[in-house]
Parts: sequence; structure tokens; C-alpha cells
Amino acid sequence: MFGQRIKIFTLLGFEVRADLSWIVLAVLVTWSLARGVFPDYFENLPERTYWFMGAAGALGLFLSIIFHELSHSLIARKFGIPMKGITLFIFGGVAEMTEEAPDAKAEFWMALVGPASSLFLSAIFFVISRYGEGAGWSLPVVGVLFYLAWINVALAVFNLIPAFPLDGGRLLRAVLWGARENIQWATRVTSRLGSGFGILLIALGLYSVIQGQFIGGIWWFLIGMFVRSAAQTSYQQLLTRKALEGERVSRFMVTDPVTVPPGISLQQLVDHYIYRHHFKMYPIVEEGRLLGYVTVRQLKEVPHDRWDRVTVGEVAMPLLPEMTIPSDTDALRALSVMNRTGSSRLMVVEGDRLVGIIALKDLLQFLSLKLSLEETKQPAARSRDVP
Repeated sequence: MFGQRIKIFTLLGFEVRADLSWIVLAVLVTWSLARGVFPDYFENLPERTYWFMGAAGALGLFLSIIFHELSHSLIARKFGIPMKGITLFIFGGVAEMTEEAPDAKAEFWMALVGPASSLFLSAIFFVISRYGEGAGWSLPVVGVLFYLAWINVALAVFNLIPAFPLDGGRLLRAVLWGARENIQWATRVTSRLGSGFGILLIALGLYSVIQGQFIGGIWWFLIGMFVRSAAQTSYQQLLTRKALEGERVSRFMVTDPVTVPPGISLQQLVDHYIYRHHFKMYPIVEEGRLLGYVTVRQLKEVPHDRWDRVTVGEVAMPLLPEMTIPSDTDALRALSVMNRTGSSRLMVVEGDRLVGIIALKDLLQFLSLKLSLEETKQPAARSRDVP
């Protein structure tokens, strides 16, 4: 979901990062406030004042989003859910969990605290704005405070819509999960609602464009696309977690992987290994010890006329942590590493020894088979719920 991210600061042990797409949102929000919202509500102010108000309003909005996501993170920490941090991106912000909530109760409170925090902030900004108005504060300051009070109410209301993965969808999932003690069924129901809500937003965006509201229409269209994609992805991720739950890397690894010695030339690597086995990565092993690895990409960086003079050992890549994994690691962790690094093969190690190779295609094949078999069980499971 995210591209390159920049760390902004650390708050209460959580890293707050900004995806590069967030810059687009920051510019768009500042521009829309300075050119549209504030001039409509507060007329006849200097142009630079509107830009000041727009920048201040945008900053307050992003701090409000961080506060909202921080509340999720604190409750998640209380229930023992590992958190990777908070990331701001083009559609707002997200508290990144590495695991699902352990039970429906944790899910409920973690989802509820988000909208509650936004309403709490709204009340604070409203009280301060009314105080400032009575104390004679300048109109731009009071206007920004009132905007922040209103926008936090809007954030709370929008997030309470019962469409996964919005907070309201998570609340509904928690209720359904608790009622039937079946997180997969609860996620399937709320994800479909989320997907439907996304389609509704897309339709709203298209209608707005037709009506001449181009910027607003495009924005609703993009949000709808994101919500629909996030809802579908969330359900698929849950299915993946359930399918790989308790499975170890050792179950899927190839125990007799193709390896290459460090002393052969790149030409020999091509002729005797790449053209024969068709892999893009080969572990380099000597006397049983794993020394590194070589990839087709490295081969391309060496001129063709030098392949017969350059050895594999000379272009070997060092053993980076993201390319190796212990055999007793959870298979879901291996899949996560592959997804993050873009590598389709990981070397399974015990100390400095290579014990196997785990490939993405083997994990996906297992997932496909298991999910297919699980689908055949669902009708029988549903029939047991009928009195």
C-alpha cells in the first residue's frame, strides 16, 4: 500500500512516518482551504491570511489524524498487538498492525477509540474557539480552530460508517465476531459492505465530475477506489493468515536446493545453472558453508565479454537479513518478507549452513489448495448454524 516513507518523529514509542503521497494531500488540503473553504466563510480577508489559515488548518488536520491513529495504537499495545507505527499517506493515516486483534473485545475497543478521540478533539477545539471568540482573538485564529472542531466531527462520523476497513466496519466486525465466534465470517460480511461502500463513493465521484465538480469528484472517486481495494485486500489477508497459521518454513522449503560454488565463471553459471534450472537467484556454497548469493540482475551488470573471466565469488552478494530466514520461522513471516523485499525466493539457514530454499510459488500453491478445500467446508458449517 505504501511506497517510500520518511520518518517524521517518534511519539510514545511509535514511529510516525509520511508516505511520499502525503505531500500531494498536504498541498491539496492547504490549497482547498486557502482558495475555497476559508474565503467562503470569512470574506474580505487579505490573500496571504487565507494561505496562513490554509496551512494552519492543514497542519491541525494532520495532527488530528495522528492523534486518531495514536489512540488506535495505544489500545492495540494494551491488548498486546504488535504495531509497526503510524503512516500518513494520501488518504489520511493508518496505524499499522502486524497481527489481527486477539479477540472481538480487543477489536471493539481498538476501533471505538478512534472516532471517540476525534470527537474529544472536536470538543476541545470548539471550546477553545468559543473562548477565543469571547476574548477577542483574531478572526483567522478563531476560524481555524472552528474548522478543526468541525473537521474532527466529520472524521468521526465518516469513520463510524459500518464499512470495513473503516472504524465503523471494525466495530461491526467485532460485534459479529463476538456473536458467532467466527472472525472469517465476520470479516467476509463487513468486507463486502466496505466494497459496496467503495463502489458508492466511486459513483458519487463520477456524478460530481459530470455535474462540473471536477476536483471533488476525482477525490471521492479515488477514496472509493481505496476503500474498495482495502476491504477486499483485508479479507484476503485474513484468509492468508488463517491458512498459514501455525505452519513453519521447514514444511515448504526445498531441502536439496541448487547451489553454485564461488570459483566458477559467470559463463559457467549461465550455461550450467541458469539455462538449466531457470532460477533468478542461486546460493553460493563452499564446503557446506553459505557464503552469499548471486542473481541474474548482478550478471547483467557485468559486460558479456568478461563473463568467462569473472567468477561468481567476485560478484557475490553478502548474506543480507532479508534474504535468509530460519527453518522454524512462521511461514506467514516468510511471505511478509517476500512481499516487502520483492524477492520470490528466500534461503533457509541454520547458523552459517544452508538447509533449504523457500519459494513464493510453493506458498501460493499451498494457499490456493487450502482455501479451495476450506470453501467446500463452508456449506456444511453454515448448515450447523440452522436450528
